[in-house]
Amino acid sequence: MVSLDDAVLARLEKGGSRYEILVDPDLVDIWKEDNNSVELGDLLAIEEIWSDARAGERPTGEALEKTFGTTEIIACARIILDKGGIQLTTAQRKKMVEAKKLQIISEIASTATDPKTKLPHPRTRIETALDEIRFSIDPFKSVESQVADAVSALRPVIPLQFITIRLAFMVQGKDYGGVSQMLRDSIQKEEWTSDGNWVCVVSVPGGMKNDIIDKVASRSSDVEVRELD
Repeated sequence: MVSLDDAVLARLEKGGSRYEILVDPDLVDIWKEDNNSVELGDLLAIEEIWSDARAGERPTGEALEKTFGTTEIIACARIILDKGGIQLTTAQRKKMVEAKKLQIISEIASTATDPKTKLPHPRTRIETALDEIRFSIDPFKSVESQVADAVSALRPVIPLQFITIRLAFMVQGKDYGGVSQMLRDSIQKEEWTSDGNWVCVVSVPGGMKNDIIDKVASRSSDVEVRELD
């Protein structure tokens, strides 16, 4: 449970009255993307409904019943989160925007390549370009939806190409366990050679090429890798 010092306000104004709850800013972000991913009891810093949280003022049970049709805290909190807004301090918003920005940059860097070099763009280049175009990041919108917007905004500034590549790896049998576990979700084909080596073909986004090769090499020092046409 988040501390009261780190909690943020979720506020709903209805019928001339204000209703507030104190919530975990990180869990709110997750909850907004998938309402079933977080228990509301875990999201609340304290199970209270306030008319003014900072002043410690609470609405009456009659007011809650009239507005929400219930006095049950979790039920009221769900309506406040569904229909209200999140009130972030400047520092909280900045922290959340920076964290979301890094996620967006990482997603673009791991999936997009430069069509000229066929290599991923450095993360610093993507970050600089986002700053240059003054791309606005919403701390509560999903990474996926903002990546699409960011890519559209970035295309006039830096060339971006989204391709899938196939890589063939050959590792010694002793390294099979660690490497196969790491690549399992990307493997298209695999087989054992007569001399005890394990060979596999994986399909990955072009921007992940170097990362994948480096990760396999960290688990198998004698790895052989080839990019397939």
